[in-house]
Amino acid sequence: MVNTPTNRPRCRPHSEEAAVTAADTGRPDVAQTRIHNIGYRSYDGPRLGRAYARRSLYSQSLRGAYGLGRSAKSKVLPMILFAVMCVPAAIIVAVAVQTKMSELPLDYTRYAITTQAIIGLYIASQAPQSVSRDLRFRTVPLYFSRPIERGDYVTAKYAAMASALFVLTAAPLVVLYLGSLLAKMDFADQTAGFGQGLVSVALLSLLFAGLGLVMAALTPRRGFGVAAVIAVLTISYGAVSTVQAIADVQGSTDAVPWLGLFSPITLIDGVQTAFLGAESAFPGGQGPGTGTGAIYLLVVLALIVGSYAALMRRYRKVGL
Repeated sequence: MVNTPTNRPRCRPHSEEAAVTAADTGRPDVAQTRIHNIGYRSYDGPRLGRAYARRSLYSQSLRGAYGLGRSAKSKVLPMILFAVMCVPAAIIVAVAVQTKMSELPLDYTRYAITTQAIIGLYIASQAPQSVSRDLRFRTVPLYFSRPIERGDYVTAKYAAMASALFVLTAAPLVVLYLGSLLAKMDFADQTAGFGQGLVSVALLSLLFAGLGLVMAALTPRRGFGVAAVIAVLTISYGAVSTVQAIADVQGSTDAVPWLGLFSPITLIDGVQTAFLGAESAFPGGQGPGTGTGAIYLLVVLALIVGSYAALMRRYRKVGL
């Protein structure tokens, strides 16, 4: 075998830009070559800090709750649920306008109670997507390697999920309100009812977002998170409603308001009955009075604060 000379140039490292020529190497077969040091450069731009990182995490989490910025498949379920929430309101408006009703057949404060199954399904599908994937793929330490702390992460995720729920629950109320104005119903009554409905769904959004995120953050497996959220939000409502109906039939009417303390949606029903002038969905319409309603409100606030504290405790245990 005959060894033939190669024409491939041999390069030597340089710290700065240098010119390697035939004269430098003493080899006429080496063409003129330039070697550039293109090492990493330090960042000289503005440092946006924790506030910007927190806002970015909030906006991306809120967009992700409706599949925006994600695959087309991720948009299907949240958009369908959003449409399902709004379509009944549009039908009610159409009927009210055509028949020239003087008031809406469904109060603003009752709409979320009536559609609680849809709200529960939405939070069950989106809460695990918001936090379980970060735990499963171990991306949480990447967030904490930047100028963002655990409190920033929890606050951004909680605020984003509560905002997404508020959009879901307030949108049909806006449709109802605009429809009532189209039907020329009393402006003052409709505005007051609309305001009460917004207060109710804002409280519901904070409560459901907190409980949903806590259940989802307990496990990195999305399926388990979905089942846990459905059990806490939806199954509990069915169980409490059934027991309330039994108590009402057996004449234990005094127990009906107290049983409502054991389900998130009945808690919201009790608060708006006691303080927002709403009609109760409890069996026999026996909602809590002002005294019992104060206990309902305290329980709701305690669950919201407790959910935030539980999330903080959970993410303190996420190792770097």
